[in-house]
Amino acid sequence: MPSSARILVVDDHVEMGEMLKEPLTDAGYSVDVADSGEEAIAWLRTRLYDVVLCDLRMKEVDGLDVLAAALKIDPGVPVLLMTAFGAVESAVEAMKRGAYHYLTKPFRLDEVLLYVGRALEERRLRAEHQTLKRQAADRSGLGSLLGHSSPMRTLYELVDRVAHSEVPVLVRGESGSGKELVARALHSEGPRKDRPFVAVNCTALPHALLESELFGHVKGAFTGATTARRGLFVEADGGTLFLDEIGDMAPELQAKLLRVLEDGEVRAVGADGSRSVDVRIIAATHQEMEARVKEGRFRADLFYRLNVVSLRIPPLRERREDIPMLVEHFMAQARARNTRSPVTSLAPEVVAELARMPWPGNVRELENLIERLVVLGGQPAVDLPLLRLHASTGEPGTPTNPLAAAQEQVVPLRQLESEYIAWVVARCGGNKTRAAELLGIDVSTIHRRERIDGGISQR
Repeated sequence: MPSSARILVVDDHVEMGEMLKEPLTDAGYSVDVADSGEEAIAWLRTRLYDVVLCDLRMKEVDGLDVLAAALKIDPGVPVLLMTAFGAVESAVEAMKRGAYHYLTKPFRLDEVLLYVGRALEERRLRAEHQTLKRQAADRSGLGSLLGHSSPMRTLYELVDRVAHSEVPVLVRGESGSGKELVARALHSEGPRKDRPFVAVNCTALPHALLESELFGHVKGAFTGATTARRGLFVEADGGTLFLDEIGDMAPELQAKLLRVLEDGEVRAVGADGSRSVDVRIIAATHQEMEARVKEGRFRADLFYRLNVVSLRIPPLRERREDIPMLVEHFMAQARARNTRSPVTSLAPEVVAELARMPWPGNVRELENLIERLVVLGGQPAVDLPLLRLHASTGEPGTPTNPLAAAQEQVVPLRQLESEYIAWVVARCGGNKTRAAELLGIDVSTIHRRERIDGGISQR
């Protein structure tokens, strides 16, 4: 946890509170002192603290009350209780109720600093663990940076040069091209690699929720805010915050983001104070940002601050020579996730066909198609009829009518018959009897074509 962490000291003896404030401040912490339990709970409702250091025995509102209020407002905050020797049993009870630790008076100031540091480090590790869990759950775009084409080699060189800098980076590229993976590469190759990488999609949440997600909120800041939230800027403190699709951020939120970038401080929604953060910003967009600035839909000052270094990710159609490598990578992953599938390979003509396709959805579209072929394929090798059945730019699994495709080019009659039968079977949800009725043929003909061609999905 960075030394800018905020500490709340609670003691109804003013001298004790001030005595603790001095060494904590000297250690680099931001310290507030409350001289009663009531005042402490009021502070907790308007500010987010990283550690609470509280006396157990106080008049009216005691340490147990403060403990309960602190954990209700922010369940993750460590609370250290200070107690006289004769009240150890009460302190043990407090730990059962969720206190992090207790200190027996009289104690040494270096002991206080030790336990505060441990509490902060433990909280940091928990936050990083949550970050790692999110990263492990997010497999979207894996392998996007595979490739040896000239555009990719240029990108690798730029990532290597920019990663060691602290300047903001704007990653540009079409949807599905791998913008987040580039951001992760910049983080993992840079000096912040051992600190959190936190990602948020600016289009995934409504404006009001995105503000709370980014900056945090105090309890009761708005309807439904039953507990405090630290916010992604604080979670990323010391590390990297990735703002995906920044071009779609609401104008009023752009102004607040700009203030954070300029001041290095973030204020939670409903809070009456700010806290400093040390975060590297990497933003990404598929938008033409210069046009959005010109149209007045994006602040020019924020754009210039984010666009210190710009990295462009080439779309898949500009690096077709990388497709065989990507296909092999995605095949291995899909087979590992679908161990019951009989699919083990793609026919060479299938790989060649994949290299010719337009890929408007880029690498993500390719990954999803490979997964679909592995899941739905009924033969060890995926061939062209199966590929053409499931390869479409519309909804997954919705094939294109092969008769429409035949209007653009001449194909062998046998191939057209097989593809049309497969298309009708798919339209009937895999019901071959119904498909045979529509085609005016016996269902045995469909089964015979399956055995001969191996091209109709065994769904």
